[in-house]
Amino acid sequence: MKFTEEHEWLVKEENHVIVGITEHAAEALGDLVFVELPDVGTTVSKGDEIVVIESVKAASDITAPLDGEIIEVNEELTEKPELVNEDPLGAAWFFKMKLTDPSEIDNLMDEDAYKELIG
Repeated sequence: MKFTEEHEWLVKEENHVIVGITEHAAEALGDLVFVELPDVGTTVSKGDEIVVIESVKAASDITAPLDGEIIEVNEELTEKPELVNEDPLGAAWFFKMKLTDPSEIDNLMDEDAYKELIG
């Protein structure tokens, strides 16, 4: 598992990555009430705002962690946004993406570096 400074996690699978937000981010946001996911087939660049989430506290955007194409989204989150609070590192993944350059994932933080970031 790799992590971004924007509190996203990535898990590399055969030819794609699965992306979600960390438990730290889910706790900071509070209870989620709305998730808007990107369209499958969307090409994104690192930093693009691609997911909109709303909690009882605030609205926030999830950005693309790397360059690539959205190949699948977790439709269950649109019906049950509370999954993000219940299982942020598992069932509540947001999307899967095929990376333009799969080696870029190696530049992201490992778990120890992420834990140091959040203190």
